[in-house]
This record gives sequence, structure tokens and C-alpha cells, in this order.
Amino acid sequence: MPEKFKLMIVDDERDNLDLLYRTFRREFKVYKASDPIEALDILDQEGEMAVMISDQSMPEMTGMQLFDKTTERFPNTKCILLTGYSEDIIDDPNSSRESVVFRCIMKPFSPDELKAVVQEAADVYMKNMPEDAS
Repeated sequence: MPEKFKLMIVDDERDNLDLLYRTFRREFKVYKASDPIEALDILDQEGEMAVMISDQSMPEMTGMQLFDKTTERFPNTKCILLTGYSEDIIDDPNSSRESVVFRCIMKPFSPDELKAVVQEAADVYMKNMPEDAS
């Protein structure tokens, strides 16, 4: 059986974190972080993630800022932003590259829709992997 792709979920709301974990734990090796600083620490320890899902609105930094920091080191990671406000993506003056977002999902989201988007992101990640990587 092939090794599961790594997926990180980042949300400062524990209920959302737990829901996302339960949604993806069977298909992915899931890492949970309750804030962006913890997420960056996990990246230091575990390396590149295939997919990262993050809430946009968090105390220490936005999801977009986290994605910027993540993709500087791991440009192949596919980033999915969860937000309740469409203007978050357009108006974030602290994000230098909107292109780091693979998809933006509006809250409340459908778990089935999110699963489909995450699977699509994992498929794109796999296609972009070097041939000798496994």
C-alpha cells in the first residue's frame, strides 16, 4: 500500500480542527495545528506537506501569510484557504502572492466539496513530484 500524502490543517477553532481531522484521517497522514506558529514548527520537524488547509482569520498571522511562509520553503505544497469573507483574499495587504492559494473555500463548507478539492490538490501535487521521489 502506498504511503499516504501528508496533509496539514490549521485552525484556531478546536471544533473545526477536529472536524477536518476526522474528515481526512483515512486518506491522508494528517497533522493538526491550532495556530500558524505551531504549523511552522511542524513543517520544521516533518518537512513538506502535499496539501495545507488553513483558516484565513487567526490571531498570530493570516492563512495567506502562513501560505506565503510555507511556499517559500515548500513551493509544491498545495494550499487551500477557508474563509467566511470573500474580501479576505482580495484585501489582505500582508500577502505578497495570491497565487499561492490552490483554492479558496467559503465557510460554511460542504465536507464533500472540501474532500473533492483536497483530492484534486493531492492529484496535482502528485503530478508535480519529481520522478525519483516516493
